[in-house]
Amino acid sequence: MTEEILTKLENNVLHIILNRPLKKNAITDEMYAKFGLALSEGEADSNVKVYLVYGSGDCFCAGKDIKDFQDMNRFTRQGENPSASFMNAIIEAKKPIIGAIHGYAVGIGATMLLHFDLLYAATGTKFRFPFTNLGLVPEFGSTLILPSILGKFKASELFLLADFFTAEDAYKMGLITQIFQKETLMEEVISLAIRLAEKPNIALIKTKQLLKKNYTTLLLERISEEGMEFAKRQASPEAQEAFRAFFEKRKPNFSKFE
Repeated sequence: MTEEILTKLENNVLHIILNRPLKKNAITDEMYAKFGLALSEGEADSNVKVYLVYGSGDCFCAGKDIKDFQDMNRFTRQGENPSASFMNAIIEAKKPIIGAIHGYAVGIGATMLLHFDLLYAATGTKFRFPFTNLGLVPEFGSTLILPSILGKFKASELFLLADFFTAEDAYKMGLITQIFQKETLMEEVISLAIRLAEKPNIALIKTKQLLKKNYTTLLLERISEEGMEFAKRQASPEAQEAFRAFFEKRKPNFSKFE
């Protein structure tokens, strides 16, 4: 079986690669666990100075695998929540995380980016927070972070209408650092990651720590609150209808739940 999270260490940069291209790198629980482990091991490895996250194939990440959304008992069977471990690993990472985004960044593929330190996107990239379309609420602290960047009304537009927006839109809103041509994205971002890894490590870590200091406690509280509501919505008839409609390739009908 192909490894769905790949890692490689080059020039003190730990590459973490979402590698499920036939499913547009939709994340499974196993991928959550392996991604979190890669970060935890990177934190303990003095050779790792910077993380670089990207996807294989033609997409960064199409979000959470819908099949996992339908299985409401998987955490009871597993005895743990891999998505929570994944989120904690990103939040607790002291070293800078860079994202190189292309194709689509949807759902968790978009909300995880709000926790990265530098974001670079290819021309033509599209982002989406699709939660209301699925009968869900946003997660991973995004209802705290996004309004702090964009303001209440723009954040409400992106969350409530749940439409796609482009890399150019994201750049204008301050959601990404820079846009590169698709053909040169990885070359450009790897070069930037190496530049960052050459800087004094402790200075990078302390600067990141100071940047996050004012909202870390609030963020953890919001993630917990979102998570509880997300679980309720996930079990709701509206969400289950959305999931069925996805697999049946039809438009969901929410009118019967009004």
